[in-house]
Amino acid sequence: MSVDDLILRAKDGDPQAWRELYAAHAGRLVVWLRTLPTGDTAVAPDDLAAEAWLTAAEKIAGFSGSRSEFAGWLFGIARLLATNARRRSNRRATSPSDLLHGHASDHHHLAPVPDVGHQVIGEEWVRGVLADLPRREREVVACMDVVGLDVEGTAVALGMSRTAVRVARHRALTRLRRTVVLAPS
Repeated sequence: MSVDDLILRAKDGDPQAWRELYAAHAGRLVVWLRTLPTGDTAVAPDDLAAEAWLTAAEKIAGFSGSRSEFAGWLFGIARLLATNARRRSNRRATSPSDLLHGHASDHHHLAPVPDVGHQVIGEEWVRGVLADLPRREREVVACMDVVGLDVEGTAVALGMSRTAVRVARHRALTRLRRTVVLAPS
């Protein structure tokens, strides 16, 4: 684990270093966050990504690693933020109809509104395919195959060992091969 020049410059507050880190990771961080359920339609992946960058900037002094290890660290921060958003949403779970009828303890939930404003071709299909996988396998595939993190970065982001990442990816890809049927061309 060596600290490279880019990380040292970011630790010193160099705006150009932060621009380089942002250019390398911002887009795929948002794409990855779209694969994680928050349970709250008010929590946008872009907002979680912004919060992850802010947290990374606040905690960069304690980070030791290279620019490629930075990706895993950043994605780990974002995963924790998404997990916290999901927990908050579960604690606050109410439905507008509950309030109208005075039944705050009822658990009738409205379906989440799809985010069509930022939709890319095939995003819904990918979400659907990934949704059928167990959570751990889904997260590994999203990190590695959707946003391109390596095994080490994925392990750091998800708090898993490299071996567990490889096993989860293998299982996920095996499941996907069995379930995904490609349409004839």
